[in-house]
Amino acid sequence: MAKSHTRLAKFVHWSFIVLYVYGIIKQVDDISDLEDSKLLIFEVIFASLFLVIVIGRYFYMRKVETMHASTVPVHRVHKFIAKTVHTSMYVVLIMLPLSGLAIAFLFNQGIKDGPMQLIALSVHEFAATASYVLIAIHVSAAIYSRIKGEGVWSSMVPIFTDEKASKNPVVCKVADFEEQVYDHIERIFSKKND
Repeated sequence: MAKSHTRLAKFVHWSFIVLYVYGIIKQVDDISDLEDSKLLIFEVIFASLFLVIVIGRYFYMRKVETMHASTVPVHRVHKFIAKTVHTSMYVVLIMLPLSGLAIAFLFNQGIKDGPMQLIALSVHEFAATASYVLIAIHVSAAIYSRIKGEGVWSSMVPIFTDEKASKNPVVCKVADFEEQVYDHIERIFSKKND
């Protein structure tokens, strides 16, 4: 039987998605809205909770090897790329509430514009945009892994879990090409290290 994430890991993964989507939907569009002290307090509590959950999730998931549930051998370059995307997601998902807290702190101190607030807002916007891109990459990679039938999808996603290695000739050709690319990348970097 294929390896799977624990129920706790799955719960944290899927409940965090709900929290993230909620954060996107209810985001403050105009910084002047923070004049409302109840909204400001809510935003600080939400950002703090979000930050604690992301950091807790990072330390919990760090114990699990990247692509541990794969039923096929995973190229080390592939693992490196997957680990880089995961780590980058955590970095931007930590930057997001931290920059939000910085915006709230500055606003509460009467700094509603100027260079410090502009930096905090810019970091926040960068983190939000980067999170969209990285999550799109993550989801696309999960779907691609499901199409290939590597077993990674089934370890975290509760639907379409009947996962077997694909015998589709197009999928097999793409997977072979992917392996050749990884081999080429590995050769390039191993030459540089010699």
